Amino acid sequence: MRRYYFDIKEGDEIFPDEEGLELSTIEKVQEEAARSLADMARDAVGTLGTSGRQMSIEVRDDSGPVLHLKFTFAVERRRH
Repeated sequence: MRRYYFDIKEGDEIFPDEEGLELSTIEKVQEEAARSLADMARDAVGTLGTSGRQMSIEVRDDSGPVLHLKFTFAVERRRH
């Protein structure tokens, strides 16, 4: 199995994955990245304010980039 690294980017901050995960298919890599990004979005809900936030996960293997997932979470208040 190939080892994949899931580097997290929140705004201007990058958190490189030093350990990685061994996964058997690119579909499993995409599922893992999507699940992680959904968890990040869920955790950010309480701290969003009204400015929003952009989050992404860059997946790489030993040969280089494999997959990029991004999520923009913004709040537009219509009334208060």
